[in-house]
Amino acid sequence: MNIRSLTRGDGVVIGAAVVLFIASFLDLYSIDNSCVGSFCSKVNVPNAWDALGLLMSMFLAGIIGAALIVVARALPQPKKIAGLDLAQFGTAFTIFSAWTAFWTIVDMNSAGAGMILGLIAALVLAGGAVASPLVAPLKAPLMGAPSPAVAQPYGAQPYGAQQPAGGYGYPAGAQQQPFGAQPVAGQPGQGGQTPAPAAAQQQPAAAAAPAGDFTPFWFAVPVARPLYAEDGSPTPIAELAPGTWYLAVEQRGAALVAQTQDGRRGVLQDTTGIQRG
Repeated sequence: MNIRSLTRGDGVVIGAAVVLFIASFLDLYSIDNSCVGSFCSKVNVPNAWDALGLLMSMFLAGIIGAALIVVARALPQPKKIAGLDLAQFGTAFTIFSAWTAFWTIVDMNSAGAGMILGLIAALVLAGGAVASPLVAPLKAPLMGAPSPAVAQPYGAQPYGAQQPAGGYGYPAGAQQQPFGAQPVAGQPGQGGQTPAPAAAQQQPAAAAAPAGDFTPFWFAVPVARPLYAEDGSPTPIAELAPGTWYLAVEQRGAALVAQTQDGRRGVLQDTTGIQRG
């Protein structure tokens, strides 16, 4: 499970579920202010744990729904039951919880603090569950990817060489030569070879520079996203995982051409919420 794949909407869902759990221990009913005398002090006002039906249909239903949504977001691969993933089941639970809370409080003569707070939490919980995949600010990552060091130029790490300690694509480590640069004589491993003529060492600037004004950069995705073939095939060739840095080598409109750890290149069509290194 990867908690970095959680979004701000998931944070709203988690917070509302915590408030709903706290509300289950508060009074469901309030005593009329006109009640006086020793009898009123002996009245035992129940909470949700004294009403099993309301506890299951409102409070626990909302908490279980929130748990299913968070687990579904954190799993590397979506789990499906009867063709529906866990997040969809969780959203249905939260909507049922809010529906039960609304009609229960409408039917009450005097709702207590637990019922009022529970209704608010259930409505926020259902709203967060429904809006998270739809509203752009709620789709942003809850926890940003680790702050990278200065990104190395594209091609600085030879294919097959040992990757930095941060994993593939982590833009950190020792300074490397820029892409397309020629080795300088006298450096370690060169064996003191005689330098080649200056004209042979120089490379046209256009050969090292990417096409157009695009500069390759490292990026991380907030959630797992498919990488499609460059020929436009609808079948994904790989999946980009949160918490891993990838290299964007080209931009095509709103999409990016990214390179995976094994050297495969593909088109990332959904670039919403990505973090640049």
